[in-house]
Amino acid sequence: MFKSILVPIDLADTDLAKGAIATAATLAQTWNGMVRLLNVLPMTPVMLAEYVPADFDAQQRETSAEALQIVAQESGVEPSRVSSVVRQGGIYHEILEEAAAMKADLIVMTSHRPAMRTYFLGSNAGHVVRYAKCSVLVVRH
Repeated sequence: MFKSILVPIDLADTDLAKGAIATAATLAQTWNGMVRLLNVLPMTPVMLAEYVPADFDAQQRETSAEALQIVAQESGVEPSRVSSVVRQGGIYHEILEEAAAMKADLIVMTSHRPAMRTYFLGSNAGHVVRYAKCSVLVVRH
């Protein structure tokens, strides 16, 4: 049923992602599926560009890719069934783009408990749930 599972991860809070990773690992094992871990880096603001090294974005991508590899190794998913990718841009937009690019059957992601501000502004998880073309499973911490 779920052959292609996308798991967006915030590398600044990997503890929050553990539930989503464990859920994706179980589903991948049950359905003989693949798991793709995704980290989305924000764009470097133009006003900061002159103060950071010329290869700052490349350094960030490399550091994130290395961190995702560690998360993948610790995920409990067979190494042949897990991959990772780093994208840069708006969080929910990049999640949806990656899901479309890999033809994901399911997005498994975590979300913080809703606060009053997210009822009015929406959260990344809320945007993904509303606009994803595939099923979305939101795992609460």
